[in-house]
Amino acid sequence: MLSLYELNILPNKEALSALPQGKLLINTINAHSYNVAQEDSLFAEALRKGDVLTADGASIVHACRWLHTPSQPTERVAGWDVFMYEMTALEQQAEALKTPKTVLFMGSLPEVLQRIVERAALDFPYLKILTFSPPYKPAFTPEDDTAIIRAINRANPDLLWIGMTAPKQEKWTYSHWQELNIRCHVGTIGAVFDFYAGTAKRAPLWWQQHSLEWLYRLIKEPRRMWRRYIIGNAKFIRNIVREKSDIRNQRSDISNQR
Repeated sequence: MLSLYELNILPNKEALSALPQGKLLINTINAHSYNVAQEDSLFAEALRKGDVLTADGASIVHACRWLHTPSQPTERVAGWDVFMYEMTALEQQAEALKTPKTVLFMGSLPEVLQRIVERAALDFPYLKILTFSPPYKPAFTPEDDTAIIRAINRANPDLLWIGMTAPKQEKWTYSHWQELNIRCHVGTIGAVFDFYAGTAKRAPLWWQQHSLEWLYRLIKEPRRMWRRYIIGNAKFIRNIVREKSDIRNQRSDISNQR
C-alpha cells in the first residue's frame, strides 16, 4: 500500500536543475499509478524507494495540499517535462564540450523508436540516439531480462529512458537497478515515447494548463481510457479520503499515548 504522506515528491520544475549527477532513478506518480500501487506492493516500493519522484498530475498536487503531506509540490512535473529538461540539458553540455553524448531509449516498438531517432536528430543534433526494443509480452523471461541489461550496460549511456508503461517500467527498473552498471539519470516515462514520436498526440497547452489533460485523453480514446479516468478518478478520491482518515487516526493514537 502506498501513502502520499510518506513520499518525497519534487516540489516544481525548477528543482530538476538541482538534481545531482550520476546514477539516479526518476519516476513519476499520477492518480492512476497511486491507485495501482495500493494493490501492487512491488510498484509501491519502486515509487517509494526511487531517487526522484515527480507529480505527473494536478490531482497529486491537490491531494498533497489537502493531506498536508511533508512534501508539498507546487506544480505538476509531467514525464514530458522531465524528458525535455534532461534532453535539453544534455544537448547543451554536449555542444559546449563539442563531444556527442549518448541517449538510450529502451522500450516501445521498433517503428516508434525509429521516429524518435529521426526527430531527435533534428531537435538534439549533439546527442547520439540508441534504441532497444524488448519483446512485447506481459512478463519478461530471465533471458529477456539478461538481454535488456546487457544492451543497457553495453551502451553505457549518458541518459537512459525506459518506456514500457506503468507499472511494468518502474518495477523492472527498480528490480534490476543494481545490475545496471551505468552512471546516468534514468527516467521511466512511458507514454512520452509515443508523444515524442508523434504516434500519440498530447493535449493542447490550454488543456494542460487547466489540469484537463486527462479529459482530453478520455475524449480522444473513450473506449481505452474510460475505466482509468471515470472509475479511476472516483477510486483515487476514495483512496485519498481513506488516507486522510488513517492520518487522523494515527495522530489521535499518538496523542492518546502522551
